[in-house]
Amino acid sequence: MTNISRRAIIASGIAGASALGASFLFAVNRLSGSGRDIADVFTTPLPMPPLIDGRDIGNVVTLEATAGTTKFQQGAASRTFGYSGSYLGPALRLHRGDTVTMTVANKLDRQTTVHSHGLLTPSDLDGGPHNAIEPGDVWQPFLTIDQPVATLWYHPHPHGDTARQVYHGLAGLLYVEDSSAQSLGLPTSYGVDDIPLILQDREFSAEGLLSYDNSPAAIQHGSRDNTILVNGAMAPRSEVPAGVVRLRLLNGANARNFRLVFADRRPMHVIANDNGFIAAPAAVSEITIAPGERYELLVDFSDGKLIPLLTYPDTSDSPEASLTPVLLFAPNGPMNSANQYIPKQLADAEFPAVAAAVRRRSFVLDGMAAANDTLTKGASAAGPPTDNGAMPGMDHSQMAAAGGTGLSGLDMGMKMGINGAPFDMARIDAEMKIGETEIWELRSTEMAHPFHIHGASFRILSLDGAPPPEHVAGAKDTVLVRSSAEILVTFKHKTEAGKPFVFHCHILEHEDAGMMAQYVTS
Repeated sequence: MTNISRRAIIASGIAGASALGASFLFAVNRLSGSGRDIADVFTTPLPMPPLIDGRDIGNVVTLEATAGTTKFQQGAASRTFGYSGSYLGPALRLHRGDTVTMTVANKLDRQTTVHSHGLLTPSDLDGGPHNAIEPGDVWQPFLTIDQPVATLWYHPHPHGDTARQVYHGLAGLLYVEDSSAQSLGLPTSYGVDDIPLILQDREFSAEGLLSYDNSPAAIQHGSRDNTILVNGAMAPRSEVPAGVVRLRLLNGANARNFRLVFADRRPMHVIANDNGFIAAPAAVSEITIAPGERYELLVDFSDGKLIPLLTYPDTSDSPEASLTPVLLFAPNGPMNSANQYIPKQLADAEFPAVAAAVRRRSFVLDGMAAANDTLTKGASAAGPPTDNGAMPGMDHSQMAAAGGTGLSGLDMGMKMGINGAPFDMARIDAEMKIGETEIWELRSTEMAHPFHIHGASFRILSLDGAPPPEHVAGAKDTVLVRSSAEILVTFKHKTEAGKPFVFHCHILEHEDAGMMAQYVTS
């Protein structure tokens, strides 16, 4: 196997890092907070979700969706949800070729589901809105793991309540593994040189309590907030070996896109996206990751320098002076493994030729005029968000029930849709034949929408009329549709009666408001 030495990584990666602009450095320094250096602010050790390897426990995995409290900062405990814990859930490592018994107990006071996002299964095991688990009930799917290695995740998917449940903490990582990473010489030591990073943005009250806004304005644009969490922690620091480290990124936010860049613009070598490895590492100086997307990166920390990872604002006009730190990497000692290289080749996903497509379909992700009218009227009626009568961690619909004045956009009848129709659990929007390949043309109106499909993966053919960049090659299940996109998708998994697959916008407030449709296969 031919490799690129780690000494050559930065030199051969993105030109211009040594000539970093003064404005960029100023932006980094000014964001350290009250004149303090970032190293003095980002001191919280990066938490690692507990790792559960299916083979270590006989491939019988138990999760409990439960309520609890979490302190995100000193002195304040917010009401939160978690899987087998108070916030987020364990990382599940499942192995290709195994059959896994999942036992999911709903300890919440509301209906939930558990969708394994990116796991390719029949529809009755998918965990979508038709796989509801009532309070006190247990769901037990038997999963056959039969797909390439990838970084996936799991989260709730009850129609109308997904956004709130994810926001309050229901999410976790799911790895599909085989021996590929070892044969490629990739870092594989969980939490040491193979590090999961769940990126989220959250809003906190003046008292430091988690605060979810599902007002009409938040429904229209999605919940986009001012505090970034990584693995549930504010201002985290990750101690990493001084060498090549594997970072597994998940955008677990409700709506925010993260446009990431290192402070010195060192290259990030993308080795995998949603559903597995790409053909060869793709060096980028910055990367945008939309809600629901995953990327795996190799980054060289052999220079031993403290280095922050930053994000631009989630806007089209993003000056460098407005960069925000996400987390600080602190290289600490030599690599504890033999890996000191980035492989030259990986594993290319197999897709049928474009000519194999039997039809084209077109889907428009649209806020819909009726929804916009509701927003205009509703925003005036509801007024600004308020915490009157709120319990810690409540959203606005809960506050209204408690006697507060907050109203949610969903309570006010806001609707969004695909091709002009809001989601209907009883309506089938498309029928496909198993084994057939189609081209889907996706269009967004008014704003960018991350599009996700259940039960299938796809290859991106074009983005806004242009060929996609190298790092989004390979198998995907989520794509950010800024204006338009074309995808090539093959349907291999069956739907069971009464349990269709869904496809939807992964801005969770949009999904809850009806920007979702469903299909069956035969």
